[in-house]
Amino acid sequence: MLLIDQGIAMLEISAAMMGRTETIHPTFLWDHQNRVLIDTGYPGQLPLIQEQISDCGFSVQDVSKIIITHQDLDHIGSLPTIIQHCKQAPEVFASEIEKPYIEGDTRLVKLSPEAVAQALVSLPDNVPPEWKNAFKHTLENPPSAPVNRMLRDGEELPFGGGIIAIHTPGHTPGHASLYHIPSQTLIAADALNVREGQLIGPDPATTLDLALARLSLQKLTHYDIRNVICYHGGLFTDNPNQRIRELAFA
Repeated sequence: MLLIDQGIAMLEISAAMMGRTETIHPTFLWDHQNRVLIDTGYPGQLPLIQEQISDCGFSVQDVSKIIITHQDLDHIGSLPTIIQHCKQAPEVFASEIEKPYIEGDTRLVKLSPEAVAQALVSLPDNVPPEWKNAFKHTLENPPSAPVNRMLRDGEELPFGGGIIAIHTPGHTPGHASLYHIPSQTLIAADALNVREGQLIGPDPATTLDLALARLSLQKLTHYDIRNVICYHGGLFTDNPNQRIRELAFA
């Protein structure tokens, strides 16, 4: 866990994935009334998320709002189990476009039968058959949960001192980023990435519509940004306004 500013922390969730360690970065916000988790990791990562939230002085049971930036498995994976562990059912926010995917009514756009088959083929040879079967079952039956509230583009949510929802489609059809007003932090989800300490644009390998994803970056230039939290790569603070402009208008 990395404390960004008062009431906002970047979580660091690391686990072995397909023979290598992968680290992802959900965000946790809090104020006098709300505990807000932004994205929920892969399936089975509830204990890791709980450990990180505990470092902030809270419990997963305290989470009152969950914001899902988009439908990918590494963002919705632990959503149902987190909801089950909360003292009261949290409100779940997502864009209207992403809602049917998160709720399980529509197949995740990146989990076509062909994509599932390719993922299974790419597993290391030493993966046990029972693990491979469990992986296949998860891909074919991804976690799902109800979405209670729609994220509207430009809407300010009154949590953690104020968060603005920014629709940044491209990585998925309804991908959203968020801007935390008090700390001037962009929660970019997968609209941006950090690699080897550098802020880079959307990953072509995992982005559904790369041209649209790059176009969406122009919306981010309307905000005064001090910190960028990328789900893949973590925190970037080296003059992010200039770097985002370079990426947006390249």
